[in-house]
Amino acid sequence: MTHYQQAVKVKTSGKALHKVTSKVADVVADSGIQTGLCTLFLRHTSASLIIQENADPDVLTDLSNFLSRLVPEGDRYIHSTEGPDDMPAHIRTVLTHTSEQIPIANGRLVLGTWQGIYIWEHRQHSHVRELVVHVMGE
Repeated sequence: MTHYQQAVKVKTSGKALHKVTSKVADVVADSGIQTGLCTLFLRHTSASLIIQENADPDVLTDLSNFLSRLVPEGDRYIHSTEGPDDMPAHIRTVLTHTSEQIPIANGRLVLGTWQGIYIWEHRQHSHVRELVVHVMGE
């Protein structure tokens, strides 16, 4: 069993979904592992990691609009140290994910045809996010 781990820095441009599929695929290719499992972990509490539709951008827009309605900014949150978008970002992260696992076969991620990997930035301003990619297998 071989293990390979790399942290990938991703600069977000503010509140949006940022596709990272190719960055993760590059790490898997660099690992040399042909069959195994890729574990992804986003080291933040105000951004999420999701696997979602990669063909029709309307899906991502609808998801963003829905989550904004579900967890609005401007509510009466107690925590506001980092600004009015911080507490809603934490709630949005709780409702989504900070980690994912994807099988590897023939040295490639086993994603569905229409699946992409995204970092979902929940804050208004850009940030540098760190995604830890851990690959294990043979």
